Amino acid sequence: MSITLAPHQEEVIDKLKSGSILVGGVGSGKSRTALTYYFKKECKGGLKINGKGDYAEMKSPKDLYIITTARKRDTLEWQKECAPFILSTDPKLSINGVKVTIDSWNNIHKYVDIKKVFFLFDEQRVVGSGLWVKSFLKIVKNNSWILLSATPGDTWMDYAPVFIANGFYKNRTEFLRRHIVYNRFTKYPKIDHYVEVARLMKLKQSILVTMDYVKLTTPHNKTLIAKHDETIFKQLVVKRWNIYKNKPIKNISELCYLMRKVTNSDSDRLIIIQKLFRRHPKLIIFYNFNYELEMLKEMGKGSNIVTAEWNGHRHEPIPNTDEWIYLVQYTAGAEGWNCIETNCVVFFSQSYSYKAMVQAAGRIDRFNTPFTDLYYYYIRSESVMDLGIEKALKEKRDFNEHSFIKSS
Repeated sequence: MSITLAPHQEEVIDKLKSGSILVGGVGSGKSRTALTYYFKKECKGGLKINGKGDYAEMKSPKDLYIITTARKRDTLEWQKECAPFILSTDPKLSINGVKVTIDSWNNIHKYVDIKKVFFLFDEQRVVGSGLWVKSFLKIVKNNSWILLSATPGDTWMDYAPVFIANGFYKNRTEFLRRHIVYNRFTKYPKIDHYVEVARLMKLKQSILVTMDYVKLTTPHNKTLIAKHDETIFKQLVVKRWNIYKNKPIKNISELCYLMRKVTNSDSDRLIIIQKLFRRHPKLIIFYNFNYELEMLKEMGKGSNIVTAEWNGHRHEPIPNTDEWIYLVQYTAGAEGWNCIETNCVVFFSQSYSYKAMVQAAGRIDRFNTPFTDLYYYYIRSESVMDLGIEKALKEKRDFNEHSFIKSS
């Protein structure tokens, strides 16, 4: 058995240790790198890598638990990653009788009593102080582990759970007391600034292991302008009147939703999709709302285009045909899967989340893609709503409805 690793994967194996965060861009090969570390370092097994070395059974075998996204679990992607290492969810088929358990973050609480195994946490989810973080902190007390992430954290608070897991702090309270200064002039707790930042930087550097590699792909980003009904849009904004239910708009969230619906549901967007399909016969299309999904499905049906979808209701695979449209809802499918059968992604509407947009784009930007040129099309209108969202995303931040409405 021989494993193939790229230079940027091979060089980080010896840098990893239990408690590390393996950081690599979307499509950089974190999964194979993590499994190599588990096999060689945690279980003391031998691998033939890039034609060098010898394969040998594990001297210290440990069962492997992989906590990942629901999508990655359901599409069996991790099983495919494990196969070259002779690792299986069936111990009878696995080296040294090791059992591999693959489950989603939603079920992490089921494993809080597991001991003396190796946990591989795929996709950063240990942020905040909710059930996932509490379960994570219980698990790492009795097991070795590493975490994989393309975007490990935006603020120091994002790193708090991992710092606690590594024993740098006893608990969240100690971290807050030592590093957080709150704004005294707000009605709710709001962080004003951090202190002892030099210590935080040192701790971060001690656990981050970054894979740097030169991408061979070239992204081509293009914004496509779609029409929208300006008269109806102004009626929403000025009169605050729900044209769909014929009653006053209740709050900011409803107003923003309706502003988006007027722009996103314009038929001009479907005309743009049809033009793109003639140029790119395999399209991954990201969308936000159910009404967008229904529009796209009807278009596909009317044009006899093979269409499949991945969202909270349907989990369909990418069609095995020469031409297709794959409809993916941001929340359900912006991360945790990949596709090397196409080089084109269309954003039918923009997400509020900068991270979601980056993750979505990464679905085709994989280390093993056969394409050199990747095409990304961003559809938006000239409405103040779409322009506001675009501005936030270009500044690499999430769009905030309340702040937008107050400043408009």
